[in-house]
Amino acid sequence: MKLNLKLIFLGALTFCTVSTYAQLTPAPSSTQSITQEFGLGKINLTYSRPDVKGRKIFGNVEPYGKVWRTGANSATVIKFSDDVTMEGHKVMAGEYGLFSIPGEKEWTIILSKNSKQWGAYTYKDADDYLRFVIKPIKLNEKIETLTMQFANVFPTTSELHIMWEHTALVIHMTTDIDARVMARIDSAMKTDKKPYYDAVVYYYNNNKDMKKALPWAEEMATLPGLPSYVANLWKARVLLRTGDKAGAAKVAAEGVEAAKKGNNDEYVRLNSEALAQAKK
Repeated sequence: MKLNLKLIFLGALTFCTVSTYAQLTPAPSSTQSITQEFGLGKINLTYSRPDVKGRKIFGNVEPYGKVWRTGANSATVIKFSDDVTMEGHKVMAGEYGLFSIPGEKEWTIILSKNSKQWGAYTYKDADDYLRFVIKPIKLNEKIETLTMQFANVFPTTSELHIMWEHTALVIHMTTDIDARVMARIDSAMKTDKKPYYDAVVYYYNNNKDMKKALPWAEEMATLPGLPSYVANLWKARVLLRTGDKAGAAKVAAEGVEAAKKGNNDEYVRLNSEALAQAKK
C-alpha cells in the first residue's frame, strides 16, 4: 500500500511539473480547435498537431495495426451538435474520441464513447461507438504538421480531411435536414414574420417546387431592409426555373438598374448574368 501511494504521489508530482513547464514554454505539439457549421448544427474538432521532424511516421513512429490517438497529447475529440452519417454510418449527436488504426492499404477509423483520455493508453474497444474502414491517399508533397480540415462543405455534405507526412484520409459526412427545413419553412410561413428570402434561397438551391417559391419571390420586395436589386435577382432566378424567360429578363433588367443606382457592382453583375441567361 505504501509503495502504491508513493507511486501515485510521484506520478501526480511529475504531471504537475510537466503542466507547470508547459505554461512557460511553447507546446511541442500545438493544439487546434475547429468549429464547422454543418446542416442545422455544428461540428467541433480539437486535436494536437505533432510535426514530422525528419522521422518516418506511419509504419514506424505510429506503427501499422495499433490504435493511435490521431494526434498528440490528449486524444482527438470530435463533437456533433446534430446527427450525421460518416461514410454511411449513423452517428448520433454527442462527443466522441477520434482514434484510428493506421494501415499500409487501409485505415480503421474509430469513434469512442470515451472522449476524455490521454493518448490511447487507456483506450478500450469496449468503448467503441463506431468503427469503419477507409483507404488512405498517398501524397507527393510532405505535410510537416498534422493537419485536419473540413472541405467541400455544402448544406448536407462535407468532408473531414486528415493529412500528415505523405498520407491523407478523407472521411465523407452527410446530414439529412431537408424534411426538417421544409417543415420549418411551412410553419414560419403561417406567422407574421414570413421568411421569404430564406425560403426562396433554400427552394432554389435545392431544386424544390419553383411554382410554390414564386409567390414568395414576389413578396421578397416587401421585406424591410432588403435592397430591391436583391429581390429582383432571386425573382428572376425563380422565373427562369419556371421557364418564364420574358418575365425573368424584365425583372433582371430592373435589378441591374437598381443595383447601379445603389452603387453595388456585385448585384449589377449578378442581375446582368440572370438577364443574359434569360435572353438565350
